[in-house]
Amino acid sequence: MKISELFTREKTVFSFEVFPPKRNNPIETIYKTLDELQDLRPDFISVTYGASGSIMDNLTCEIASAIKNRYGIISAAHLTCVNSTKEEVSEVLRQLSINGVENILALRGDFIPDVPPKDDFRHASELITFIKDSDYKFGISGACYPEGHLDSPNQIEDIKNLKKKVDAGAEHLISQLFFDNNMFYDFLEKTRIAGIDVPIEAGIMPVTNKKQIERMVSLCGASLPSKFTKMMSKYENRPEAMRDAGIAYAVNQIVDLISHGVDGIHLYTMNNPYVARRINDSIRNLL
Repeated sequence: MKISELFTREKTVFSFEVFPPKRNNPIETIYKTLDELQDLRPDFISVTYGASGSIMDNLTCEIASAIKNRYGIISAAHLTCVNSTKEEVSEVLRQLSINGVENILALRGDFIPDVPPKDDFRHASELITFIKDSDYKFGISGACYPEGHLDSPNQIEDIKNLKKKVDAGAEHLISQLFFDNNMFYDFLEKTRIAGIDVPIEAGIMPVTNKKQIERMVSLCGASLPSKFTKMMSKYENRPEAMRDAGIAYAVNQIVDLISHGVDGIHLYTMNNPYVARRINDSIRNLL
């Protein structure tokens, strides 16, 4: 089933993101996580692109296939392109197809320091076009950035580039994490004015420790509202209190988003079933 079809139903889509284990961790660790996430019945689970350094030595396809075929949940495989050739991407598409994965989240990917990017793809829109022109019939999702991509000169240019992704064939968008819902609502209004009419899911990351959020903010540039920074300052040296406060903050965000009629919520689980379950139990009756 294509992810875009989920949005034809009259309910808020609720989905998860997981990531492959690090190189030194056994593959079984992610299956233990999925065993616990399975009974939460998410509408779909996306799998981030593994950081193995090689497009052909990557666990994303295996995990996305297991989510679909072992757990019976719709899956989406992240696929980056800036460090890959067309031949390499074609092989990944073939592997995803033969393993029953029907959805791809198409991304540019990060530039690797001291490693020049390949020349075949420079933008996610080019990857989306390549997938659409292939022999495979994947559902294609894209990423969006409520506060603008770090590499964009301003939000207007970023939304123009987002429109290119949609025009190229992206049928559904997932937002980068944010902590101020008003920024997301403002972003939604601007995308609709720009003619972007595909479903847009709000990406929510529950913060369980200060180092985690400092790293994520440095990577994506999300701003931190004062009530969030006060929470971190108050509980940063009390791990369980920080975890509970982070869960409560995420739940409050989600309740407000659902009340405003958002298309969906994409929960960045950080492979933490406990946190995902706490949030799921708090908002399940609202979905």
